[in-house]
Order: sequence, then C-alpha cells, then structure tokens
Amino acid sequence: MRDILIRNADVVVTMDASRRELAGADVLLRGGVIAAVGPGIDAPGAEVVEARGCVVTPGLVNTHHHLYQTLTRAVPGGQDALLFGWLKTLYPIWARFGPEEMFVSAQVGLAEMALTGCSLSSDHLYLYPNGARLEDTIEAAAIVGLRFHPTRGAMSISESEGGLPPDSLVEREAAILEDMIRVVDAFHDPAEGAMVRVGLAPCSPFSVSRDLMRDAALLARDKGVMLHTHLAENDEDIAYSLAKFGVRPGQYAEDLGWTGPDVWHAHCVKLDAGEIDLFARSGTGVAHCPCSNCRLGSGIAPVRAMRDARVSVGLGVDGSASNDAGNLIGEARQALLLQRVARGADAMSAREALEIATLGGAQVLGRHDCGSLSPGKRADVAIWDVSGVEAAGSWDPVAALVLCGPGRVRDLFVEGRRVVAEGQMVTIELPRIVERQNALARKLRD
Repeated sequence: MRDILIRNADVVVTMDASRRELAGADVLLRGGVIAAVGPGIDAPGAEVVEARGCVVTPGLVNTHHHLYQTLTRAVPGGQDALLFGWLKTLYPIWARFGPEEMFVSAQVGLAEMALTGCSLSSDHLYLYPNGARLEDTIEAAAIVGLRFHPTRGAMSISESEGGLPPDSLVEREAAILEDMIRVVDAFHDPAEGAMVRVGLAPCSPFSVSRDLMRDAALLARDKGVMLHTHLAENDEDIAYSLAKFGVRPGQYAEDLGWTGPDVWHAHCVKLDAGEIDLFARSGTGVAHCPCSNCRLGSGIAPVRAMRDARVSVGLGVDGSASNDAGNLIGEARQALLLQRVARGADAMSAREALEIATLGGAQVLGRHDCGSLSPGKRADVAIWDVSGVEAAGSWDPVAALVLCGPGRVRDLFVEGRRVVAEGQMVTIELPRIVERQNALARKLRD
C-alpha cells in the first residue's frame, strides 16, 4: 500500500489526548495507520492529497444503525407514530425482506454514512426473514469499504406471547444462540485494526425473554465480544419495564449482566439519575440518536448529565425508517441543539459534539485504535472542504463543521484506503445500487 500524505490542511483536528488542532498541518498515512501528524512532513514517494481550504478530522463513528431500514423511509402510517405504533406498522413490511434486500440496503446505508464522513459503523440487525443472514450485511460493508461492527440481534417473544413483533419475525431462542456462536466464530476479528467485529444484540426488553438476555450476556463474555440493545427509549418503554419486570430499565439491565465496558445501549432517553450513576460506575456506554428521538417524539436524552458523570457517549443515526436520514455530522449538530434546548445555550459546544461523533463513538465501541489522528492509530480520516457556500463567512472552520456545514465529506480514507474522493464513492457504483434499491422499495410498496 502506497503512503498517502494529506498536505496543507487549514486545520487538522486530532482528537488526541490534548485535543490539539493544528493549523497548516499534514497527516501521513502508512500501512493502514497514522504515521505522522504535523506541519511540513517530508514523505518522498507518497501520494499527495492537497487539503488547502479543508478541515481534516478522524473519521466519524456511528454507534447505532439498522441498515435494512433504508428500504423503508417515509412509509405512510409510520410517519406520525410513536415507537410502538411505528413498529407495528413496519414489522409486516420487514417480514417480506430477504437476503437481497438486506445486502442492497446495507450498501446504500453504508454509502450514505461514508459520504457524510463516517469510517466506522455499527449495525443492529435483529430480524432474519426468508433466509436473510448477518453475512448479507458483512459482505456489503466489505464491498463499500467501511470498518464494520455488525451485531447479531434477535426477537423471540411474538405478539401472541405478549411481545410486539408478529409471529413470523421471531426465532426460537436455542436457534438464536446457535447462530450467535456461528457468526462470532466465522466473522469476529479481535485484532487491532480489525475491519469486522461482531457483537450480540437481543433487540429489546419487549421482544426477547429474560433468559435470552442473560444467556446472550454469558455467551458474549465467553466469546469476548460486546453486547448491545435498545434501552429506556421512551415513556412506553419505561412503562413496559415497570409493568412486566417491576423495575426500571437500568435495574433490569444490571440484573441480567447487561452493564459494563463491554456493553452499550441505544437511546437511553429516559435514564434517571440513578441509572446514569450506574452506567458511569460500570463503564456502560450509550449510543445517542438525537434525530430519531425527535422523529419518534421520544424526548431529549440527558446527554449533558451523562457526559458530566463520565458515561461514554457516542452518536447513532438509528434506522433510516425512524430518522429518515443517515448523516452523522447532522446528528452531531442535532445533539448540540437538543442539549441547548434542554439545558441552555452553553450546554454543549460544537467541539464537544464533534468529539462525541469521533473519539466518543470509538470509545463506546471499544475501538481504542480509532477515533483520533495520532501516530499509531488507524488511518481513518475525513477531509471536509470548508471553502464552499455552506461555511462561507465562518470565522471558526472547526465549529463550522457542526454549526453550518459542509454536510458531505470531500475525501474519506478507511484503513488508509480511499472510499470517497471529491465527494463521490469510489468503491461502488452507487447510482446502479440506488436504482436497485428503489426497485426493491417499489416492490415492497406495491
């Protein structure tokens, strides 16, 4: 792999231990890692990428997604519903998916993430209709070129048993655990610089049993992989937990082994002070999904209180049926705005929002080799052109990334390999894939 020298950036935002921002600086990529950061780097023979007029950041990190949902954006009947009603509208549509729908929607979703600066994305796939398997998404990520953290999700309690999903979308718990073992053994890579790491992710307290939650936690620790689920997403979620289990979601999670540095929960909109303290003491992470929380009317997550308590927080776009976009830099702006609505204009700065979108997400996913531009870290780099109309007139180009734009990355490198060049995907023929995606969506609709 040829060395790459990103040269003469207006600002390099390192997200290193000192949170340095270097003016007029270079970044040298060598063998998939950051080799050097600073002004005037000499790199004979390297491919030069000119970054004058640009801000360079670590690649953004997405800690929660449902990629398959890119096939069900703006579905009538679900556009104005709360979480449970929204799910009931969409479950019958998702039940008609198969391997191609999973594969194509993952390519589209990951390309959308890449074009908005994301180099590492998780995915929570918890339904497997008509022969779909987790590797449908893993194959898509390998083709697109993003670093990928798929999670083997599951649903086991159907509507006829008091859960939310229809009978056709649930699985037997023994089969779920067997397939969890299969995908971890086949695809999980614990090594530094891994392009694929697999997690275990029973969908939610209202779609799986306590036994499956407990068994998945035991299995994850045996295999050395991370755990993920939805938790405390809205008032309905809290009411369900109290009615069915007699405890709040945080206590439910702790009782079943679902706290610790190897666990991250999505949403956590309704965590109370005791639950925030529990997460802080146990090192449990949170995937904050501000746009989805707004779209479903779930509320404003207490991110300021979490951060002040030293809970690890990253950003997630959530599914494209509840967002309905996949723009992680847009999530950073929305996170900032919501905390200011809730707590005042000084509740969160643009730089803190950017930190949550990069280093914060990497920490939540246990990727201490990612999230910053420091020698020895992985070469996941986003280059943002701030010379265009979106940032015209801005005095602070770093803050401008969050406050005004651009919303699309100019260049993106993952493991030192170019995924986006001059605002276009270079790893896949995106127009052809979008055309196929639209054809699949029309088939589902009709």
